Amino acid sequence: MKHIKFLLIVFAGVQLISCDADEFLNPLPDSAIVANSFFASDEDVLAGIIGIYDAVQGVNENTESSAIRFNRGIQLEYLLTEHRSDNTRSKTLEGSRADFHRFIVEPENIQSEDYYQSMYEIIFRANNVLAYVSNASAENVDAYTAEAKFLRALAYFNLVRLYGDVPLVTSVVVADDKELLFTRVAKNLVYDQIVSDLQAGVAHLDNSHKARASQAAAQGLLAKVYLSLETPNYDAARDLCQAIIDSGDFSLEDNFSDVFYNELNDEIIFAIQYVSGNPDESQGFSSEFTSYKRQGRQDGLNIVNTNLVEDFNSHGGNRGAASFAAFGSDAALAIPENAEVIKFLPEGSDISDRDNPTYGSSPANAGNDWIILRYSDILLMYTEASMNGGDTANGRAIDYYMEVRERAGFDPVSDRPAVLTQSDLLIERRVEFAFENHRFFDLLRFGVADQVLGAHAAEMGYTSYNARRLLLPIPAREINLSEGLLTQNPQ
Repeated sequence: MKHIKFLLIVFAGVQLISCDADEFLNPLPDSAIVANSFFASDEDVLAGIIGIYDAVQGVNENTESSAIRFNRGIQLEYLLTEHRSDNTRSKTLEGSRADFHRFIVEPENIQSEDYYQSMYEIIFRANNVLAYVSNASAENVDAYTAEAKFLRALAYFNLVRLYGDVPLVTSVVVADDKELLFTRVAKNLVYDQIVSDLQAGVAHLDNSHKARASQAAAQGLLAKVYLSLETPNYDAARDLCQAIIDSGDFSLEDNFSDVFYNELNDEIIFAIQYVSGNPDESQGFSSEFTSYKRQGRQDGLNIVNTNLVEDFNSHGGNRGAASFAAFGSDAALAIPENAEVIKFLPEGSDISDRDNPTYGSSPANAGNDWIILRYSDILLMYTEASMNGGDTANGRAIDYYMEVRERAGFDPVSDRPAVLTQSDLLIERRVEFAFENHRFFDLLRFGVADQVLGAHAAEMGYTSYNARRLLLPIPAREINLSEGLLTQNPQ
């Protein structure tokens, strides 16, 4: 976090008292041992909250390159989401990262294990803060509580959509309380907790932050949660989106590319920040998305599938040029085979020469922020909620849909649909949010994941795909630690 990370010097010092990086979640953060003496003042509680964001941010692989668990936070999320959709793939078939796009992830997969444990690191740090939040100044207790709960809700929302039923831990626990730590809880109960946590954010946060939790971030995430429920709450989701729109605090950027390179702009509701060139505060995924002139540790880990290029060509307007690029001989093709993601080019990049692109002085230590929620998502979620699961939308819902389309260069009159279908909306979300880790979750929420991904797998020859693969396996290490309490998903 660019403007608040100085507080982590204190937090890290406390963690070093007892934390073993190789066992950072074995099965709970050892920092809980000293939490009582640490969270003794308002400054301590705030530093603890910043520590939760640090867990979301994760550790750059180019700082700690070991393949073992290292709390990568959201830096590996694209593997579990984009690669398990029809959007992107790994360029090679080597290594465990290539298992995601072929739907052959096994319980021993190290990236899935790291992500699962990273989400629980967020949860346990949030629980630590909540246990001692009353030691903060009285005027800050409600806001600090809401902020920690927001981050806990974000982690649980990711876990429940990727792994299904998961252990629900909402308080500091001792390491030998295995039943609480490892008993899977039904998804509906996990969602109940997520909703409750986010409602606290709606009630007690304001919109003074973009790189920390805010009221709008809680409203937007809660709207998405309501749309993701087994029985969606369309009315509540629509009202939350309307509240964000009516706040006047957010607007679309005129230039689509500016969304990603003019950081914390008017369109951003919530983003995780990184610092270019700083090994401890940077991210490595920007470099991993390169291939033609490889800058990362791997060879092209978000190669664009040709069917997505086709959707960009037919529905993307001007967004394609700001979203992906082809190099070398591929550059001349209307549908390149190995196009690369360019929404997150490292600072100092120049790809104008498609035969010799350059990527600045420190591409593996990139500073691109990771956007979790932005205003166009709110506009399109309002439209989705207004459709109530059907293929009709009212005038206001289509107005908001067209705001996003018009920014992409479409005509407000001739390109305005008389009737908007869910298929139209899903394609629009695909080209608007490509490579932002939305597509897999969108397919689940719209109820078409098996249909779309089954067809995609058949086209690509991914013979291991079946509907059970929509859930990731619970990591084997967690099952072993549980001594039989934690059960496995059907495979």
